[in-house]
Amino acid sequence: MSFRPNTYRTHTCGELRATHIGQSVRLSGWIHAMREHKGVLFVELRDRFGRTQLVIDDRSTNTLRELARSLRHESTITVSGFVTERPEGKENNFATGEVEVVCVQLLVYTASDPLPFEVNKEQKVAEELRLRYRFLDLRRERLSRNMIQRATMIQMIRRYLEQEHGFIEIHTPILANSSPEGARDFLVPSRLHPGQFYALPQAPQQFKQLLMVAGFERYFQVAPCFRDEDARADRSPGEFYQLDLEMSFVEQEDVFAVVEGLMKHLTIDFAHRELVFDPFIRLTYCDAMDRFGSDKPDLTFGLELVDFTRCLRESAFKLLREAIDRGGVVKGLVVPKGGAWSKSKFKKFETLAKRHGSAGLLGFGFSAETELGLFQSQNLSEGERHAIRDISGADAADLVFVQFGKREMVNKVLGLLRLDIADELALRDHQRLAWGWITNFPMYEYSETEKKIVFAHNPFSMPIGGLEALNSKDPLEITAYQYDLFCNGVELSSGAVRNFDPAIMYRAFEIVGHTREAVDREFGHMIRAFRLGAPPHAGIAPGIERALMVFLDEPNIREVVPFPKNQNAQDLMSGAPSAVLAKQLQELHIQIIPPKTNE
Repeated sequence: MSFRPNTYRTHTCGELRATHIGQSVRLSGWIHAMREHKGVLFVELRDRFGRTQLVIDDRSTNTLRELARSLRHESTITVSGFVTERPEGKENNFATGEVEVVCVQLLVYTASDPLPFEVNKEQKVAEELRLRYRFLDLRRERLSRNMIQRATMIQMIRRYLEQEHGFIEIHTPILANSSPEGARDFLVPSRLHPGQFYALPQAPQQFKQLLMVAGFERYFQVAPCFRDEDARADRSPGEFYQLDLEMSFVEQEDVFAVVEGLMKHLTIDFAHRELVFDPFIRLTYCDAMDRFGSDKPDLTFGLELVDFTRCLRESAFKLLREAIDRGGVVKGLVVPKGGAWSKSKFKKFETLAKRHGSAGLLGFGFSAETELGLFQSQNLSEGERHAIRDISGADAADLVFVQFGKREMVNKVLGLLRLDIADELALRDHQRLAWGWITNFPMYEYSETEKKIVFAHNPFSMPIGGLEALNSKDPLEITAYQYDLFCNGVELSSGAVRNFDPAIMYRAFEIVGHTREAVDREFGHMIRAFRLGAPPHAGIAPGIERALMVFLDEPNIREVVPFPKNQNAQDLMSGAPSAVLAKQLQELHIQIIPPKTNE
């Protein structure tokens, strides 16, 4: 890429080639590295576009040489000189590696202070130090490349949606009303309306549905979203971006077609990775939980959960039989060649199982001498031993981990152990992307905390079966046209066919305890819109940072966020959150109440 020549540069540091030999040039950037050999200074100058080697030798003035020697890495300079060919055998693997620039003039803008950490090499740097000097951290090659890749991915998304699929980008409000999205809102006090608050949007959910009512039919935006929730490896605390899109006069399949095409395009043409499933695999929520113990399974490897409940229903093994009698299940995982593991390694996984919420872990090991030889096998009959082996497909070298109890707990523990085992055996395939859809999510769930039925996911989703299902079925058996997009163990997105019928909406909210008046009060604008010509519509919102994590195979979301917050939702660089002036609080009619102490 080239720019119009100006005071600072005629070319970028990634632009010069053999065709420029003999030309006078001017470059600007940061000193990336410097070395001296036999009185000759070699300086690598870096900008966003690449690196160019500078040579400062007897063709440069003594003053210039002394000035260059006085500078540290990351000082910002402009140099003028002429392009020469590198000596044969001295080329490097830079894009500019065939040439170098002999400096005849050097101008210093900032002579850098000593650095808190080196930028020109990959090294382990404390997280706190990296976040405190994030502007410096972003100069490092990997992070700089990640940010450029982020921009490239968003450009490709826009081209795909606008040019190939007829979407229009519309920006929705940031100051909005509070909505029941599931996480805590960030509230913004109103100066003009004392005691009232805006909420930063957890997602543009209501606005994008109203855009469908407004007739735009295919909308998208790269939307900022705000949720006051704890950090995780794949969740940035406080704020994140998502590709928010909505479509009118469509069914679930139409959304799948657009999004699947986009992700295939990005997988192949952006990430240059292979697809495991084409078309993407589809699993119902119940099927995913029963087979993999997760609604976002990593399917780059096998290790499916195996159900032993039926063959152990009459077992003399009291622990297992009583669990089944109480309505529970007995399920297991086959660990390939796990029979050779020591008891200490089994104890390691037993500890992990307890950390995941289990009361313990049973292990059945096969060997050439005995059908089942380790741990609790002596409690099983000969027929039960054969049944476990037949159902699981285990061979003599394998080990079977077994969990028993409530289905939800068993699936969860084994699902997490499945990932632990995959890491232990290096089964995950980071070179290929295993995309899939989870469908038919439960509409409702029972909250042990609130002791009542609550929405399991998005409250504006269309229940499968419509009003009839809401009126005739047990709420905990109702499923919805809700779907998740997942890849390699990461949930990328949630979406749904929307509920656009006021009668269905009133009834759906009534089941969780909201009166008709409460629905009108909180969502009256939605009800009014739906009574004035609402089309059937559906949408989805893949996370930008999560998608980039998957495409770039980064382990933590902070590596693809320009200015991330730490685990405590603090910006160590700028000092946010911070106290404000008493005058500002008075204008907003806010009084700070100190937290209660234990004294």
